[in-house]
Order: sequence, then structure tokens, then C-alpha cells
Amino acid sequence: MQEKVILIRDFLNNARTRCTYNAAAKALGIKPAEFKKLLGDRTPENSWFVNTGAGEPVGYADNEKHPDLYRTKRIIKSAEVLTRNLEL
Repeated sequence: MQEKVILIRDFLNNARTRCTYNAAAKALGIKPAEFKKLLGDRTPENSWFVNTGAGEPVGYADNEKHPDLYRTKRIIKSAEVLTRNLEL
């Protein structure tokens, strides 16, 4: 499972696009809380995962957010986008 989390994280880092925790969790068939545990530490690479309402990474300080986090307003909110692009 950890490999799939890394696969999604790397995809988001390359695309420079945010994604909701819910979409990522659903793509993996797990609960959002479990996904957050698998994600691990608050790093810029992990800051692409955001909450649905505000589009912000939960609990991240400014220095923990990726510098390109707000370069686009686009946020992946659908698990299908991830499963289609990553063949999960």
C-alpha cells in the first residue's frame, strides 16, 4: 500500500496539482484517516494532499508547503482521475 501512496504523491509532485485526501483514499480503497497515516511526515512533497473544503494541507506550516502549491486553482477531487492516470 505504501508504494501506491508514493506513486500518487510522485504523480502530484510532477503534475504540480493538489488532490483531496478523500480522492486519494478512495482511489486506494481505504479511509481518509488511514491514508493520512500512510502519508507520514509533513513535507513539501506531501503538501499536495489537501482537505476538500479549503483546499489546504491539514496542519502544515508555511515552510512545510511546496512552493508551487498555489500555482493553479485545480484540485483533483475525483478518485477516477487518479485511477485513470495511474492504473491503480
